[in-house]
Amino acid sequence: MIIGSETVHTLLLLGYLLAGWKWGDWRNWQKYYSTILFFIVGDLLYNFLLYNYSMWQFHTSFDKAILPNHTLISIAIEFVSFPVKVLIFLGHYPEDKNKLIQALYILSWVFVFSIFELLALNVWEGLSHHNGWNMPWTVLFYIVTFVSLRIHQTRPLWAWLISFVVIISLLLIFDVPIRKLK
Repeated sequence: MIIGSETVHTLLLLGYLLAGWKWGDWRNWQKYYSTILFFIVGDLLYNFLLYNYSMWQFHTSFDKAILPNHTLISIAIEFVSFPVKVLIFLGHYPEDKNKLIQALYILSWVFVFSIFELLALNVWEGLSHHNGWNMPWTVLFYIVTFVSLRIHQTRPLWAWLISFVVIISLLLIFDVPIRKLK
């Protein structure tokens, strides 16, 4: 663990707030509101369903009185970083560009967040993988996440359907025992 790693979750959240303030499309926040909720609900559902069989878990990295466990770290991430991610990602989405540019835009987001995850796993130990989850699954999950956010913005029912199929598929692929569901 690196020096100062105990502050990384908080620094990342503050970084998200600053990035959101600078690059987020706040003027049109209402346009993105339902997609922000879609993103948050997806993570809350993950945390609820897999409470006893986590694929990943956050570890404390700041004052334990503020973020003492995975649940509170997740809630902070959901309600601070998720809205910012949506406001920046969709606010700058290259709608008027060709499909290749759009795909590269999505892949650039996948790349950045995969690097963050690698750092969280290997440098500051703010995250761990469990029950067969690993970095290739993370990359695939980020691809599905960012594609789903874009689809939700234009075709919300399709995004919900895709999410339902992905959830069921992951439960089956990772052989999540029904008794482990909360």
